[in-house]
Amino acid sequence: MSQPELSVVIPVYNEEAGLQRLFDRLYPALDALSISYEIIFVNDGSRDRSAAILADQFRLRPDVTRVVLFAANFGQHMAIMAAFEHSRGDKVITLDADLQNPPEEIGRLVDKLREGYDYVGTIRRQRQDSLFRRYASRMINRIREKTTRIRITDQGCMFRGYARNVVEMVNACKEVSTFVPALAYTFAKRPVEIEIGHEERAAGESKYSFYSLIRLNFDLMTAFSLVPLQLVSLTGMLLSVLSVATYIIVILQRLVTRGLSDGIYVVWDRDILQFFLTGVMLFSLGLIGEYVGRIYQQVRPRPRYIVEALLESGNRADRSPAATLPAAAAFPASQSTRHAS
Repeated sequence: MSQPELSVVIPVYNEEAGLQRLFDRLYPALDALSISYEIIFVNDGSRDRSAAILADQFRLRPDVTRVVLFAANFGQHMAIMAAFEHSRGDKVITLDADLQNPPEEIGRLVDKLREGYDYVGTIRRQRQDSLFRRYASRMINRIREKTTRIRITDQGCMFRGYARNVVEMVNACKEVSTFVPALAYTFAKRPVEIEIGHEERAAGESKYSFYSLIRLNFDLMTAFSLVPLQLVSLTGMLLSVLSVATYIIVILQRLVTRGLSDGIYVVWDRDILQFFLTGVMLFSLGLIGEYVGRIYQQVRPRPRYIVEALLESGNRADRSPAATLPAAAAFPASQSTRHAS
């Protein structure tokens, strides 16, 4: 298989109900571009029939379809990292499988990459999400911009384009936990953002719960900035100064009034102050734990993900170190490899 101009990367997790609709729109949209392309689907340990449907699609269009099958669920961003390592296109575009971002707009991202931009971000126009989710996203974006150097208007949209040089630099990073668009942004020399359409999900439901979104943003801030730690240190210093000043004022008040129930001591109720300081301490310990936890995950010699099988036409050698296994019985037309990254 010759090197294509474009690689389209699509993570898949329990998308059985909507995959056929995706195929029906994606392949015609790419064929209409009249450029060489490949589509890399990464099945992220789906528990439904997604893997079997992807295998069937591979047999229908083996000329442009490649499928990476994870042995378990390793997360959306690890799926993208795996696809990046297997991609060959000069331009790489990531796309969700839920059809909320129209595949027909891939050509617009390709045009921007051809203009010399090495990172094309997207902003969802008329976003089809709940009011709470939209406002929460805006608030989180502002916090992220204040704590990191990452300037991404719509961080929740994974429909993005990357030049080959940016993809190679992302591949050189071996981070266990990361946010791919932000990581790529740090390497981009000419980033740009464009508005795109946004549709309701074709089928299924969002895989990101409210807790998952909170975890994602914790990962984002702790992976790209030390500002949260610095704010904790600053808060500790301010509280120390405030405590000393309060203590001095209380002592002076005692000397003047000779009583404990008068003046400012009543205002500074001990129980309330204790609860406040306890909350600050627990939050600080939790934040420090986030950083320590990231270090702990990074230094463990465990694979970030495991590729159980790779479906592709031909016998091209895997670009990553891998031990070849016998072909999987469930996918007799495939090449099956075991891979630890």
